[in-house]
Amino acid sequence: MSVTAPARSAPPRPAAAARRLPVLRRAVVSSAMLAPALVLFGLFVLYPLVGAVRISLTDSTGIGEARWVGLGNYAELARDPVFWRAAGHTVLLAAVSVPVSLALGLALALLLRDKLPGRGLFRALFLAPYVLSGVVVAMAGRWIFDENIGIVHRLALALHLPAWSWQSSPWPAAASIVLVLLWARTGLAVVLYLSALQGVPADVMEAAELDGASPWQRLRYVVWPLLRPTTFFLTVLLVIETFQVFDLVWVMTGGGPAGGTELLVTYAYGQGFNARREGYGSAIGVVVFVVVLAATALWWRAQRASEDEA
Repeated sequence: MSVTAPARSAPPRPAAAARRLPVLRRAVVSSAMLAPALVLFGLFVLYPLVGAVRISLTDSTGIGEARWVGLGNYAELARDPVFWRAAGHTVLLAAVSVPVSLALGLALALLLRDKLPGRGLFRALFLAPYVLSGVVVAMAGRWIFDENIGIVHRLALALHLPAWSWQSSPWPAAASIVLVLLWARTGLAVVLYLSALQGVPADVMEAAELDGASPWQRLRYVVWPLLRPTTFFLTVLLVIETFQVFDLVWVMTGGGPAGGTELLVTYAYGQGFNARREGYGSAIGVVVFVVVLAATALWWRAQRASEDEA
């Protein structure tokens, strides 16, 4: 007669609630830490954005009751030549200022990469225009390019060069905007590129040098691929800032002369506050938001595609 040994009972497993407790605790802690930022984002970004979209669908003037017009403001934008001219100026400003800012920032960062005396001072000087108030930078630019008493005007007279009408001619006025914008932005590119260059492995550069790569080849095939994330971040940031340029243009030229420096943001401000057409100005702002969002998404997708191919 055989005696069967009693089966051993499996060790008790932790309860499902006990297993979920750490996950729940992490979720609660994460939500508590994100809550202040989400509240601020909702109050100062989402709520104004929804409000701007709502106003853009009305003929609001800021006084009295607004009448619902639906997409009437957007249909008027499609027929507005001033809007399209301001849009062209904005796109042209981004197409010129962003690549030049990136090129100048990278070139200066390469010069400052070595441990030069006073490198920290140079960083502060390059970054100062970016962190200063836009109105301060614009006032400095207006003083520099004043066609009567400005530094550039006096320098041209001293060198017996022809003086330009920086405030009374469209193209010189636009050139002054671009030059001041480059002065204000290049410092940010210098600082970020300089930080990225310090992260390039020294052994990789030494190996490329031992393989006979020239300085240009090392920059193109070694350094530049490692700087792509920084370049992507700077490109998106500078494009967004270009579509938001207001104080610089408003103080230096006011959008003139003859609309030669009118941008989308200055046109929206003029329509919303000077012409008392809040609905129309809000429609321009919504269009700017959609364009910037779409451009950022396309650039991000192109960047991801290039990284996957690499």
